[in-house]
Amino acid sequence: MFDQYPNQSRWGAGAAGVDRAAFDEGLRKHMLRVYNFMMLGLGVTGLVALFVASTPALYVPIFTTPLKWVVMLAPLAFIMVLSFRFHAMSASALQGLFWAFCAVMGVSMASIFLVFTGASVARVFFITAAMFAAMSLWGYTTKADLSKMGSFLMMGLIGIVIASLVNIFIGSSALQFAVSVLGVVIFTGLTAYDTQRIKEEYAEGYGHEANTKLAVMGALSLYLNFINLFQMLLQLMGNRE
Repeated sequence: MFDQYPNQSRWGAGAAGVDRAAFDEGLRKHMLRVYNFMMLGLGVTGLVALFVASTPALYVPIFTTPLKWVVMLAPLAFIMVLSFRFHAMSASALQGLFWAFCAVMGVSMASIFLVFTGASVARVFFITAAMFAAMSLWGYTTKADLSKMGSFLMMGLIGIVIASLVNIFIGSSALQFAVSVLGVVIFTGLTAYDTQRIKEEYAEGYGHEANTKLAVMGALSLYLNFINLFQMLLQLMGNRE
């Protein structure tokens, strides 16, 4: 449960003095690239998760041994590398690492197909997609500055990460329920905030080759929001096997 970047300065500064129509068209294409990267990443994650969950030779040694901790923590290592090294990486290397991360997330998330019924997983996925689309559209179109909201959401994110880690050891169903409810609120808000932030970052880097890398990193932020929102809703609404 991590989000990627602090708020940047208000969008438009990097686009000052350029043709507005050209800028708007560039922004539209940039956002489409972000969403395409994100959706393809979700597709990779889903296919890998389904494959692992349907192959006993894979999921038994993973989820019945200490190897499960490696699988659970591996995505965090990818996020740290992507977050702190993306400036030094080429666009192609960054994309390759993003796809590898999505595949590793698929292995980590294979357990949901073992715990929850397929029907409930599908139902919650479509609910998540509808909520995500609505909030991302709002974040894209609103004229309000969401940076202040983002600061509070990041504080809440840190709180639920700590609570989730604590709950690994105490196993409280009440705490899990509270974390899930707060998580839905936080990741729904972060979806709008990150969408607006991605627009700002495009404006700051308008006309630069770095836009490809910004698209990948923007997709990573939205991907993480979607995955976390999906997992929180699944805890609240999913039917267990």
